[in-house]
Amino acid sequence: MGRRPSRCYRYQKNKPYIKSRYCRGVPDSKIRIYDVGAKSAAVDLFPFVCHMVCDEKQQVSSEALEAARVAINKHLTKTIGKEAYHIRMRAHPFHILRANKMLSCAGADRLSSGMRHSYGKPIGTAARVSIGQVLISVRAKDANAAHVVEALRRGKFKFAGRQKILKSTKWGFTKFTREEYVLRRKNGELSADGNIVKVNNYRGRLEDSPLF
Repeated sequence: MGRRPSRCYRYQKNKPYIKSRYCRGVPDSKIRIYDVGAKSAAVDLFPFVCHMVCDEKQQVSSEALEAARVAINKHLTKTIGKEAYHIRMRAHPFHILRANKMLSCAGADRLSSGMRHSYGKPIGTAARVSIGQVLISVRAKDANAAHVVEALRRGKFKFAGRQKILKSTKWGFTKFTREEYVLRRKNGELSADGNIVKVNNYRGRLEDSPLF
């Protein structure tokens, strides 16, 4: 018996059901890498960021997330080069999908137990997403904005339902708007720390402070 189509598990109708010491034997998620591209690029290097936002309350399978990641990565590698972007997968598939396996061979009606003991076995994982939740984020340079939007558009075809592509007003993967980021970096309130930014809290010796 092969995998069931994802339309069987598209809607959130049960409680969250995650891997635990009681629920064992769960197959591994298909998506294993959540950060792709130049993930260690400095925060100042990629100011532009674009999000794929889910517009429905649904479940997204780990297979769909992996397929979208591959499609986006392939397009961006081909158009702008693999060191010119950073993809971050924002949805994580923790919810377990179950199937009550049925025999479909000849004479199965004698062997199968119908709906007796019909609680299913784990067959895969999915992410439970809500309206307005970000599925995928990509940061890059402003010059490559059009290619990033096109890559996310191609990634949309891997998901059921409706998604929107939104250009963010924030600087990269930080929580600061572009104007605020530039101003606070100039004032010394923020300091780059790899692909994120740190807020200086001015604790410590006075002579070490930029305000001293």
